[in-house]
Amino acid sequence: MRQNSIRVDSRLDNLTSFRLLVALFIAAILLLPVTAWGANSQVAAWVPWWADEAGTKSALEHINKLDVIYPFTFEVSADGTLKNRVDFSDKHWKDLFKQTSKKDVLVIPTIAWFNGAEIHETLSNKKAREEHIEDIVRVVKTNRFDGVNIDYESKLSETVDDYSLFLKELKRALGKNRYLTCTIEARTPPESRWRVVPEEVEYANDYKAINRYCDWVEIMAYDQQRSDWKLNEKRRGVPYIPVADTEWVEKVVKLALEEIDNNKIMLGVATYGRAWDVTVASDWYKDYKQVASLNQPRILELAEKYDAPIGRAQGGEAVMSYFPEDSVWKIFNELPTPAGTPKGYEAAAKALLVATYADVEIPVRFVSWSDAEAVAEKVDLVDTYDLRGTAIFKADGEEDEELWELF
Repeated sequence: MRQNSIRVDSRLDNLTSFRLLVALFIAAILLLPVTAWGANSQVAAWVPWWADEAGTKSALEHINKLDVIYPFTFEVSADGTLKNRVDFSDKHWKDLFKQTSKKDVLVIPTIAWFNGAEIHETLSNKKAREEHIEDIVRVVKTNRFDGVNIDYESKLSETVDDYSLFLKELKRALGKNRYLTCTIEARTPPESRWRVVPEEVEYANDYKAINRYCDWVEIMAYDQQRSDWKLNEKRRGVPYIPVADTEWVEKVVKLALEEIDNNKIMLGVATYGRAWDVTVASDWYKDYKQVASLNQPRILELAEKYDAPIGRAQGGEAVMSYFPEDSVWKIFNELPTPAGTPKGYEAAAKALLVATYADVEIPVRFVSWSDAEAVAEKVDLVDTYDLRGTAIFKADGEEDEELWELF
């Protein structure tokens, strides 16, 4: 009997141990949302008014990848009233909103304003500011949006305090159940923006106030171009005028983190590129004149048309160079490519060779764009700095389809 008793006790001990292990396992699972699952970053995308049918289609196709959709449709008139560039009763918008509701995807429209003088006139006047806020809240509530995204650019530095006050009052007016998100500039560190840093640097955005009043921010970490003189020097030897060099984006993030919480930062990434006419002079790429903004499908058409190899810049973007069909310099296509030329820079290198030899100036077309591989490097930064997530500008049906595989 004692032996049986010992066996039963042993089994009870084993059962108790098993139950303890199960309990510990369940507890670990329950803790995952705070740790590992909480580390899953969010994905947002702007759907632009100028391509709203294609954009809503793209958003619908990738709805399972998205946490937030920003209809980029509202603009502000000179008097501070709102104008919607689309009709939300159109079928493609109704279909999108139906799916966002089913999938618990937030819909937060962007209100864009690009006139600094008009912004200042409205926000610095108490009555005008209050009416503007009332107009915004009315639109949000009427359409049952989850909040609003404010994208006021080209502001004057003297507007900084009025803008902060505007955000404070707007947040209060929206209430606790609706989000206020704020799109902000990509701020290049002063020592990289200026060779001689001004004694006083004035900004139109107070990052600390924005961190206080906005539920999260979207940093427009693109359109870098020639804004970082240190990287301009570092990347010398080839044309350099990127949409967003990954090294520059990291500088922007580090600077923003000094005043904005990491869990409030959505890192804006581009899905477009720009074409430039580069003036090539003796021994250097002298000037850059913008020709057009381009999306990937058109860029690939041009690459095929001009038989232009596509390369990868040191900053992560896809690049190519060529002589346009109306260029008298296209005869240089017959020249051999100088040894050591990186892929994508062949035409530029030929132009530099001739310009240096003959001491003349020669234009060459150069394209730099943000494809899926370039975006992947920025998504790595989101993970590295434990940011809130990634905001894609823009989903319009012409983004590199492979970028959606990153999320």
